[in-house]
This record gives sequence, C-alpha cells and structure tokens, in this order.
Amino acid sequence: LPVFVKPARLGSSVGISKVTSAEDLPAALATAWEHDRLAIVEAMSHGLEIECALIGNENPKVSVPGEIEIDADWYDYEAKYTDGGMRLIVPARIPDVVAERVRAVAADVFRRVDCAGLARCDFFVEDPDGDARILVNELNTIPGFTATSVFPKLWQASGLAYPDLLDRLLALALERHGP
Repeated sequence: LPVFVKPARLGSSVGISKVTSAEDLPAALATAWEHDRLAIVEAMSHGLEIECALIGNENPKVSVPGEIEIDADWYDYEAKYTDGGMRLIVPARIPDVVAERVRAVAADVFRRVDCAGLARCDFFVEDPDGDARILVNELNTIPGFTATSVFPKLWQASGLAYPDLLDRLLALALERHGP
C-alpha cells in the first residue's frame, strides 16, 4: 500500500481509487467492477509521470517526452480535465539519456502490441538522475484530443503542428487500410 485499483479497460481515470488501507480494498474493487468485470491492482510509484506520443504503423515516430506535474494527490479525472489541473512540462525534466531510453521503450511497446496509427505511452521514471528505473504504466491507443490533451501538445512541442498531425494520421490510416 498504497495501491491504485482500476477498471482494466477504461480511460480518463474513471473508476479508479487510491487505496491506502487494506479495509478500503473491497470498496475500491466494487467501484472498478462497476465499469469493467476485470480490475487491476497496481502498486503506487513515486516516480515522475512521463508521457510520449507515437504515430506510425510498423515504425512509429515518438515525440519528445513530456512530464505531468500536478498539485493533487494523484492524476485523477479532475486533474486531467480541469483547466489548470495539470501542467505539461516539455521536455520532461529528465536527463537526455533517460529521455532517449523512454522513447525507445515507447516505440518497443507500440510495436510489441501491434499498435497502428497513434498511441500515447505513459511511464513512471524512478530515480531519473541515478539508475533511472523506467516503468511502463500504460499504452493508451485512443489518446485524447481535447484542449487539455497531452497527445497533440507533445507533437506540437516536437515540431508537428496540429493540422500537420491530422494530415499525418489520415495518411497513416490510408496506408494501412486504403485501396
């Protein structure tokens, strides 16, 4: 403890509970099961929350890593979707060598699950200035495109403007599914 209890196949931190005492675990599981018949119980990491955006089919391009900074206890729905609930720091405040490892792991995860088109890979990076333990938190295959969403902001910071990002995504879809 603490752990996070999550619906296995839902996003935006809906149905997630932070559990700090064992007696709260049954209620947290019940909440997760309201959204999915499968729940995940995940140990808490105290590492930096780092995210990369990916586009591509067989050979994905990976954005510069960004760092999520919040004032809340954890990156919950309100922090994600309330204006000012989080701050995206780009580039992430990690050494360049760690940033390159994060990008390489993101591309590897994308390929291993046979992802195509787009995704966002989320990490926790523990001890970034030391031995840098990189933990994959999730691969989000339908990342958000709202005004507060990280995916388009990471590409903007990587030199790919929003209209060009949309053009690239359409080209990737046609490459994969076109005539």
